[in-house]
Amino acid sequence: MARTSVPTAPPLPARSFRDEFLQIYDAEHERTLRVLRAYPKEKVDLRPHPKSKTALELAWIFVTEQGAVEKALTTGFDWAKTLEIRRPPETLDAIIEAFRKSHQHVRGLISVQRDEELAETVQFPVGPGRIGEWKKTDFLRQVLYDQIHHRGQFTVYLRLADAKVPSVYGPTADEPWF
Repeated sequence: MARTSVPTAPPLPARSFRDEFLQIYDAEHERTLRVLRAYPKEKVDLRPHPKSKTALELAWIFVTEQGAVEKALTTGFDWAKTLEIRRPPETLDAIIEAFRKSHQHVRGLISVQRDEELAETVQFPVGPGRIGEWKKTDFLRQVLYDQIHHRGQFTVYLRLADAKVPSVYGPTADEPWF
């Protein structure tokens, strides 16, 4: 049996975790802004279930998670103290602006980190009542994944609020591509 050769490309030059992460971080931020901006401002009190957050509270998670990244990259967390949970502003516009500003601030913090610094650890919950060591790279990914998860929740809120769901990774019923 004759063997056929499989074409291969030359290896790509290595990119730092920081540079790859920032590219993804920026793209996901823009997608999240699209979803937040599509939400009807007069329906921020929508709470789909008694255990659910209001749309305003859910949107605020994006900002508070940026604060967690800032702490992870600067001072770390002091688990001997109670975490301060700030209440959301009263308007979605204020949350969107806070999210935009916090993204730029955190982006700046990440942009000056060397990969060796991002390989260091930070203490953060690893399960109910348990604090463990997270590599900062893993922490950054986890927060980004959590924001993507909450953005998905927010698209459901959009539909429940009778708003149009924008394209995130592909077409939606409201933004078909063809």
